[in-house]
Amino acid sequence: MVSGVTGHMNGDHADDNLLIARAFGRPDATASRMIGVTGEGGVWLVSDPSGEHELSVAWPAGPITERPEIRREVVALYNAACERLGIEPREEHAPESGSGAHHGNHAHHAHHAAESSAAEGEKPFSVVVRESSWSDHSDSEGASFMEEIMRGRGTLQDYIDLVVQHYYMYEALEAATARFAADPDFAPFHREALVRMPALEADLVHLIGDDWRDRVEVVPATEAYAARIREVAEEGWIAGVVAHHYTRYLGDLSGGQMIARRVAKQHELDREGIAFYDFSELGSLTDFKNEYRSALDALGEGLDEAEKARMLDEVRAAYGFNTAVFVDLGRAKATA
Repeated sequence: MVSGVTGHMNGDHADDNLLIARAFGRPDATASRMIGVTGEGGVWLVSDPSGEHELSVAWPAGPITERPEIRREVVALYNAACERLGIEPREEHAPESGSGAHHGNHAHHAHHAAESSAAEGEKPFSVVVRESSWSDHSDSEGASFMEEIMRGRGTLQDYIDLVVQHYYMYEALEAATARFAADPDFAPFHREALVRMPALEADLVHLIGDDWRDRVEVVPATEAYAARIREVAEEGWIAGVVAHHYTRYLGDLSGGQMIARRVAKQHELDREGIAFYDFSELGSLTDFKNEYRSALDALGEGLDEAEKARMLDEVRAAYGFNTAVFVDLGRAKATA
């Protein structure tokens, strides 16, 4: 499976996942998370009033064989879902007359098109940032670690290992956010209710014990991830800190909510053990995410094209680090 695609969809397109689920078999869906990609179609884990269900939806153009074709087919599914539900698609995904196969041949140019469109003022910067993470992610043995958790095949130890890595990631990230909290360029992105470290520490006490600090280990990819966040912060590069902030928190507020429900149900956890995913103090998550994207648009207006491109590179790097962590966790599990 392509973990980069599922990570992107669950982090940046949670609403699209829900539309696809409602249009293609689960009309009463309340939550939907992409958990797999095959040559024949996409796979979603969907929640509705009757419980949780796996939903497979075939690609509109038929089976695919190349990585760049995935984006084309997901966009086609989104447009088809909008048509079925009578919803106007977002402007960046509105079907173009005569696109068809020609569009498919150029799917791998999506990121460059997004940058040039932004330069022309056609797309908000938040859209460009969201689309930037469609760039190539390497498929690697062990990257299915997160998919196993989402399918209910992961063990409680798998989940604990993930929480441990989150601790090291957020230790670095929240040190960076504290450093720039008062900066007017950064302040619109961060609220105190986003802070995760106290919740992570509480989760680790519950899952491991009071001596958890003596019993946890960081995997090499997480160590590299945290080091990069610290490097960006030391440089004083606010757009770079935002790139990591966006990648982590927007994912937690979107697909992360379904992870919490899945893990809580499988391992009989109440708030204790999954406090990391509880953002109730933020109020409406949808409203916050909309405000966040407006802040990204405002940030983009103040960046020149070189700085925008550099920030997009950092967003892609953050996704790459995240995938590498899953790979390392998968390898550690295989050799345990």
